[in-house]
Amino acid sequence: MKNKVFNYSVLAIVSSLLLGIGFTYLVISEKTSNENIATSSGTEVPDEASTHPYAPPSMDEVPEGDEGELIKLGYKYATETATALDGYSGNALSCASCHAGGGYEAPLDLVGISKTYPQYNPRAGKEVSLEERINGCFKRSMNGKPLPPDSQEMKAMVAFYDYISQNVPDGTTERPWAELERSQADIENVDIEAGRELYNKACISCHGENGDSGSLALWGDNSYNIGAGMARLRTAAGFIQAYMPKMESGGYSQGSLTDEEAMNLAAYINSHDRPDFPDKIYDWPKGDAPDDAAYETLAGKKDKE
Repeated sequence: MKNKVFNYSVLAIVSSLLLGIGFTYLVISEKTSNENIATSSGTEVPDEASTHPYAPPSMDEVPEGDEGELIKLGYKYATETATALDGYSGNALSCASCHAGGGYEAPLDLVGISKTYPQYNPRAGKEVSLEERINGCFKRSMNGKPLPPDSQEMKAMVAFYDYISQNVPDGTTERPWAELERSQADIENVDIEAGRELYNKACISCHGENGDSGSLALWGDNSYNIGAGMARLRTAAGFIQAYMPKMESGGYSQGSLTDEEAMNLAAYINSHDRPDFPDKIYDWPKGDAPDDAAYETLAGKKDKE
């Protein structure tokens, strides 16, 4: 009798252990499956743990039909700009070079961009539409040509930005979750040599010795022109300090650079030759160019006179 009770007890314990192991396996399998979905989709699949206030829908949720095809095309243009729009892009960069996932992910996501335009642009000195802002990037950051406003290419890009912005409330005017904090470091006494040394430690493995590494080009013909936002020291330093390097290199990791180090790096990077932007003289027509503008404008020249 005692042996029978003992045997039943052992059987019960073993059964419980097997059930527990099986449940754990199911949980782990489900988690792994979800992670695989996120990886294979090419974008981060929003989940309940997302910290984004208005997490965009997954590309897996794109509607079928012509609308969905236009959204997918816009996503392709935003992530493969240099090749998919080689007739308009003038370098090796893409929207995703600054805006991860073409604007789908941090850093500098473009979620909500459709809800905040049209808006006033100080550099243009007027209110601009989303289409005009997109073309500003093509002319400056891409060193290329503007998309025709009524073209399929422009409609596709707007459709993609509309799609990832759909959860953002109408009437939204600011996007604090994607705001770049521009550097407040001293720009009067930058140390370009110190920036060069930092570049060789923290940046060279990804951007190359000559800074012209394809879609990661920081200067030269394959990079942004002098009229781009990244040609401004405070903008470039703010981006570098917050988001670079992407992987640990030379003892530095993302966010570990000081404001001064980031400013020196920005100064070194922007000290190199890059394409010109002839229309730059018309920027900030109201004479309110920032102190880190990389060139003189007509309005600024008039103010001096």
